[in-house]
Amino acid sequence: MERVQVGARVALRFTLSLADGTQVEGTAPDEAPWEVVVGGGDLPAGLDRCLVGLAVGEHGRYVVAAADAYGERDDKAREIMPRADFPADAELVPGMAYSFTLPDGREAIGQVMAVGAGGVEVDFSHPLAGQDLVFEVDVVAIGGH
Repeated sequence: MERVQVGARVALRFTLSLADGTQVEGTAPDEAPWEVVVGGGDLPAGLDRCLVGLAVGEHGRYVVAAADAYGERDDKAREIMPRADFPADAELVPGMAYSFTLPDGREAIGQVMAVGAGGVEVDFSHPLAGQDLVFEVDVVAIGGH
């Protein structure tokens, strides 16, 4: 029986939840399975390790600590930005996610932490940084290496 190895393309049905049970993302039953390359940067290393050794048809439930998922929140990823950098009509509320276009054209998501006279504090850590994650997976298919 073929088992998932590093470098394999794998089709999965999955749910990704926070430790408190809040579902973050997943595949709906009527959607095509999600395809990833194990160890290819599609998933955090802690999630990749959970897949290695599974076979088609197997189900797993794994708790992945923040350090092995998207890391801890990084105070160096916080930046105070001038309010003028945002559209005048943008309602900025702490906790909201805001999309930015970087000078090279890539998109970055930041979370508004505070809005004050000195500017807008934005945290550019990954939105799931600092969170322990629960990953439930069903292996649908294993492709080539």
